[in-house]
Amino acid sequence: MSSNAPSSDQDEIICDCSGTTRGKILQLIARGDDNLDRIESVTGANTGCGSCESEIIKILENPD
Repeated sequence: MSSNAPSSDQDEIICDCSGTTRGKILQLIARGDDNLDRIESVTGANTGCGSCESEIIKILENPD
């Protein structure tokens, strides 16, 4: 593992613009915020450059 790799999948930054991690998205899904609009609203993810949209959708489709 390289020194700048995330310590776990949960720490992986999905949205560079907002700093939203995989773990934060999974927490939101677990509490019922299980659509792109809610994740955008709560985290600010996908509201900057938009390059993370496909990764967020992948997580929504398969949160395991």
